[in-house]
Amino acid sequence: MGSNAFFVYTVCLGFGLSYANALVLILLDGSAFIILTVTGLRKKIFEAIPASVRLAIPAGVGLFIAFIRLQNAGIVVADPETFVNLTSFNLLSDSVSWSDVMPILVTLAVLIVIAVMTCRGVKGAVLWGILGGTILYYLLGVTVPGFYTNFGDNLNLNPFTAFSEFGTSAFGRVFTEGFDFSSYLADHNSAELALLIGTTALAFCLVDMFDTIGTLYGACARGNLLTREGEVPNMERAMLADAVATVCGAVCGTSTVSSYVEASAGIAEGGKTGLAAMATGGLFLLAMFFSPVAALVPNCATSAALIYVGILMIDCTKKIDWQNTREGVPAFLTLAIMPMTYNISYGIAFGILSHVLIAVFTGKRKELTAGTWVIAGLFTLMFLVTH
Repeated sequence: MGSNAFFVYTVCLGFGLSYANALVLILLDGSAFIILTVTGLRKKIFEAIPASVRLAIPAGVGLFIAFIRLQNAGIVVADPETFVNLTSFNLLSDSVSWSDVMPILVTLAVLIVIAVMTCRGVKGAVLWGILGGTILYYLLGVTVPGFYTNFGDNLNLNPFTAFSEFGTSAFGRVFTEGFDFSSYLADHNSAELALLIGTTALAFCLVDMFDTIGTLYGACARGNLLTREGEVPNMERAMLADAVATVCGAVCGTSTVSSYVEASAGIAEGGKTGLAAMATGGLFLLAMFFSPVAALVPNCATSAALIYVGILMIDCTKKIDWQNTREGVPAFLTLAIMPMTYNISYGIAFGILSHVLIAVFTGKRKELTAGTWVIAGLFTLMFLVTH
C-alpha cells in the first residue's frame, strides 16, 4: 500500500503526472528489475544486506502485517496527540455504539480461537477461524439495529461487472497515453522531466526490489525454507517472476506488483510449494468473478487471521544478538521502521544505513563490502530525491 500511496499522492498529485505517465515509470521500474535479475546483480544485492538486518526482516514484516490489521479491525485508531491509540470500548459513552464494538470483539474472539485451535493441533486453524468469525459476525448482526437493512441490494452476481472499465480505462493505457508528457512540460522543461523520470523510477525500483526481498526472506524464514547459508532457495526465479509481474502490471494499469506479506498466512498453515501458490492463484482468479460474494467475508475475521500470522513471524528475533550494539541497533530499526512508515523497504534502508554508519565510526569500515556501500548510497539517493 505504500507503493500505491506514493504512486497516487506523490507521483500523480504531487509531481503533476497523469495516471498514464506514472504507469510509464512502473514499466521502467519493472524493466530495470528484469535486467538486475537476469544479470545476477539482485542476488549480490541480497548478499550485501547485513546478517542482523536479514534476521530482523521477518519480524518487521510480521509487525507490519499486525499493525495494518489492528488498524483495519478498528482496534488501533488515529489520535491527534499520540498519533495512534486504543479504541474505546465504553458503551456508556455517547460516542461509542455497539455497532462499533461488535466487529472488534469478533476480531479478538477469532484471534483467541485460532490460537487455541493451534495449541490443540487443529489443522487449518486460520481458515476455520475466518469461517467461524464470519458466522459469528452475521449472527451478532441481529443485535445491531439496521444491520440487515437493504442487505444484499448491491450484491451483483454478474461475473463480468468487475471488468466493465478495465478494457477502456486501464489496459494498455501506458502505451496509448503514457509517453505523452505534454501536460507536465507545459510548466516544466525537459531537464526537469528527465530528472523526475530517472529519480522516481529509481525510487519505485528500490522499493519494489527490497519489498520483494524482505517479503520473500520473511516468508521463507517463517516456513523454514531458507538454505543452510540463510538464503532464499531459487531466489532468482522468484525475483524474475516478480519483475515480469511488475511489467505486466504496468500494461494492465496498476502500480508496482510485488510479493505480498499476507502469503505468510498460507505458509503458516503448511503451504510451502509451488502447487500451493498455483492453487492460491487459481482461487484468486475465481474470486475476481465472484468478488461480491467474497466481500461478504467481514474484515474483522480476516484481520484476526493476519494478526496471528504477524505473531508467528516474530520468533526470528531470538537469533539476534541484542547485547551486541552493532547488531541490535540495525535490527531494531529494521523491524520498527517497517510498521511505523508503512513500508518494508524503508525498514531495510534504515537498518543498512545504521549498520554502515556504526561500522565507519567504530573503526570497522574494512568489514563493509562494496555491495553494502552501493545499497547504502542508493537508499541515501532515494531519500534525498523523494522526500
